[in-house]
Amino acid sequence: MSDMAHVTIYTKPYCPYCIRALDLLEKKGVEFTEIEAAFDPEKKREMIQRANGGSTFPQIFIGDEHIGGSDDMMALERAGKLDAMLAG
Repeated sequence: MSDMAHVTIYTKPYCPYCIRALDLLEKKGVEFTEIEAAFDPEKKREMIQRANGGSTFPQIFIGDEHIGGSDDMMALERAGKLDAMLAG
């Protein structure tokens, strides 16, 4: 399991998209770092910079690769591509 790519997810509290994305990661047993960035200007700035301007929540990274938000991750999952990306 530890050879899986590490996921970083920037979230805000009570965000349904964030909750859905976190649920999927947990269901898959993926190790992830959740960064609550909504009310932390520095972390939000870091997120937007890493996400090439993406300022909605969540913003999800697999390793250093920005995959987008919750809908983007769900699309990768439906297309059967997410597991391969998570496997690194």
